[in-house]
Amino acid sequence: MIVKEKKGHQVLTYIGLMLITLLTLLPLIWMLSASLKTDSEVFSLPIRWIPELPQWSNYIKIWNKIPLGRFTWNTLKLTVMITVIQIITSSFAAYGFSKCKFKGRDLLFLCYVTTIAIPWQVYMLPQYSIMNKLHLVDSHMGYVMLQSFVAFGVFMMRQFYLSIPDELLEAARIDGLNEYGIYYRIVLPLSKPSLATLTIFSFVTIWNDFMGPMIYFNTTGLKTIQLGIRMFIGQYSTEYGLIMAASVVALIPVFVIFLAFQRFFVQGIATSGLKG
Repeated sequence: MIVKEKKGHQVLTYIGLMLITLLTLLPLIWMLSASLKTDSEVFSLPIRWIPELPQWSNYIKIWNKIPLGRFTWNTLKLTVMITVIQIITSSFAAYGFSKCKFKGRDLLFLCYVTTIAIPWQVYMLPQYSIMNKLHLVDSHMGYVMLQSFVAFGVFMMRQFYLSIPDELLEAARIDGLNEYGIYYRIVLPLSKPSLATLTIFSFVTIWNDFMGPMIYFNTTGLKTIQLGIRMFIGQYSTEYGLIMAASVVALIPVFVIFLAFQRFFVQGIATSGLKG
């Protein structure tokens, strides 16, 4: 009886998880379906999940109607550059805050992490004013500099580094390795799960960023794919089919990155909070 009850609970659990998964994927399925419809069919009721006449031409129009190729390249370039820089700066700073002892370390870390609680809208205008005075508005370099340091990444990496035994690092110091050698040869190889998690977070955040590029990029040749999708919204009409098609295209790189690093993702999340 006990075995049957356990199996019954497992079946109900799996059914519940399947329903939750279906509800989670439902908006994505609708987006994919809408990308193959005309504008008049997108919001028709009842919803036709499989279009009677799929508009595959939508995926061709999006490349011809706006310079989507240029926008995609800009987004990919900025996302890769900023993700790599954030991984380097976050992991390096986290090593200093977790494994290097210096006066005021914990207070400095606390002040730095506290910035996570400050909404970007609070310092958005002062930040823009500073960037404008430095003549970095409407340039990719200015945007890269703004996104190069992220307090959340430092916090997450530090929590993982705290789980690495100090005795291991002390043994490396006795063998003659300096702090840079310890960081590069010991700490980084052990940090693959946490680095993969940070990579996913950074990539998705920068790729999907809309407000930052909208504020800092004025030239069409510098804009990103998120701003390009907005171009399908006209003054008198909105081309919903093209918007959905462009959204599907914009989703592909994020999906690929997640698949590439997903085997480390759960492990990285689980091990980033072992010690505080």
